[in-house]
Amino acid sequence: MAFIERIELLMVDLAPKVERTDAIQSFVSQETPILRITDSDGAIGTGYCYTIGTGGPAIISLLAQSLAPELIGRDAEQIEAIWRDLLFKTHATAVGAITSLALAAIDTALWDLRCRKAGLPLWKMAGGAKSSVPLYSTEGGWLQIDTADLVTDAEAMQSAGFTGSKIKIGKPTVAEDKERLAAVRQAVGDKYQILVDANQSFPLSEAIRRADMLAQLGIGWFEEPMPADDIGAHVTLSRHSPVPIAVGESLYSISQFKDYMQQGGCSIVQVDVARIGGITPWLKVAHMAEAFNMSVCPHFLMELHVSLVCALPNAPMLEYIPQLDDITTAGLDIRDGRAHPSDAPGIGIDWDWDAIGARSTDPVEITKG
Repeated sequence: MAFIERIELLMVDLAPKVERTDAIQSFVSQETPILRITDSDGAIGTGYCYTIGTGGPAIISLLAQSLAPELIGRDAEQIEAIWRDLLFKTHATAVGAITSLALAAIDTALWDLRCRKAGLPLWKMAGGAKSSVPLYSTEGGWLQIDTADLVTDAEAMQSAGFTGSKIKIGKPTVAEDKERLAAVRQAVGDKYQILVDANQSFPLSEAIRRADMLAQLGIGWFEEPMPADDIGAHVTLSRHSPVPIAVGESLYSISQFKDYMQQGGCSIVQVDVARIGGITPWLKVAHMAEAFNMSVCPHFLMELHVSLVCALPNAPMLEYIPQLDDITTAGLDIRDGRAHPSDAPGIGIDWDWDAIGARSTDPVEITKG
């Protein structure tokens, strides 16, 4: 039995390579806390999380001062026990984004360590349902992009074998959103998936109006139409809308997902490993979605989620938004519009430690004693 002996913490800031603007915010910075766990056998597991803009130092502080010291001397194989102990250690600040993100960095590191020691890739360790998954692209669909460029990008993705494109909506009028979407639909035809994301920008009345318009264009799902904490409004919209409602990137606990599924507030589950608190709770939500006969199409983190969606039978697509190219030695394995998870032991991310070291700020090391 091996015990945890050392924790290393650092953070890198990754600026997006393209402008990313949606209905409520601009994605100008990605603070990425990274955590490494070393056990008494000398094995190392790496985990991470992310923020959009700010909050990274708060996550590092919570890890360094409260959570990481609790790992020293623990059996790294007891992932469920560790996750629950740390959740209750932070009970006064849970459920919340900072706590969930900090837990995710630890939990993904523990799963990476487990997979490496077992000699298995994550996609097999967590289920092994399929060896690849179709991609849809969000990177060419941001709100600031003009209509002609939306069309060009969707056509390029279709030619590359992608299954669909996601386009941000939330223009001042229904007509403006409709004009953009109709142009893309005319260009790509009826068989190519067009998905939309409102980023929580609408009140219920406006979401109902947009849903009717979206149905006319054969839109595949209506993502985050309203503030995520208003389950009742999503239930009302789901009953009205002929377009499936997708939520999940702004939910931070298993119970929040349970309430959405049980009350009928969504039919597409977009659980995010970092925001739910790690792989351990992510898998619980994904299997719960299967019990409700719902699809899992996770938000962001394609480099990690590719392995998890391939572990599941109810995960039909993966979102394409490059995140880690600057700090990894190999990008996502894409062939004919499908993503293939790594077969190497671990969570499937090949970190470039020289690049990370050059970008990292204020590393912290925690050891016994």
